[in-house]
Amino acid sequence: MKKTIFILSAIIFGIILNSCNSDSSSSSSSYPFKVKMTDAPGPYEEVNIDLQAVEVTGSNGQTVTLNTTVGVYNLLDFSNGLSTLIATSTLTDSNVKQIRLILGPNNTIVTNGVSYPLSTPSAEQSGLKLQVNQTLFADIQNEILIDFDANSSIVETGNGTYKLKPVLRTVVTAITGNIKGTITPVGTLAVVTATSTTAVEYSSNVNDLGQFQISGLPPGTYTFTITPILPLLPVTQLNVIVVAGATTNLGVIAL
Repeated sequence: MKKTIFILSAIIFGIILNSCNSDSSSSSSSYPFKVKMTDAPGPYEEVNIDLQAVEVTGSNGQTVTLNTTVGVYNLLDFSNGLSTLIATSTLTDSNVKQIRLILGPNNTIVTNGVSYPLSTPSAEQSGLKLQVNQTLFADIQNEILIDFDANSSIVETGNGTYKLKPVLRTVVTAITGNIKGTITPVGTLAVVTATSTTAVEYSSNVNDLGQFQISGLPPGTYTFTITPILPLLPVTQLNVIVVAGATTNLGVIAL
């Protein structure tokens, strides 16, 4: 009888010990995390933002300031598939609910060779907030891309003054795809649009070299349209397939 009690006690102790070890292991998991930034081309020579900090908020409501590469970034340097790393960290929470970009006062826009101050009142106080709801995976490099649409984010308020009304979205690159290509004649101003089967539109602009890329598209079938300035007419391609983690290259499209 005593032998039976001893064996049962040992089994129970082993279960408890194993449970404690499992809890300790799960609670000590780490989640490497990178934040990158990209942009869609816009009708300006420069759009400079003064990045001071990047913060993330987890599922428990705790806010963590990432290791941020502080500085002034010209958003137009990171278009058509280019991006730049702005912050990194190793998190202990497996869920990122929100990302916040804190901007300083040195924000400017350059148009026609003249630099103008770019007003960003909300970004200097409460920051530019993006709802994310991203689940991270332990011990691998998790990454998110912030798509900063400079073209749609700038509001001209008159008398040479401009205001930043940010249009931002987050892209989990591992589960989305891209569409890219080139138009001729080079130098033509045009907007490119990818429309999903559920009528969701994603757009960008063609740059000075005739190149375009629309990033962060959910996998699926799209109708792709290039809309140049008149007198040139729009060009449409049907049934463009986008695959997660890949770029669909449409090649050179003549207008």
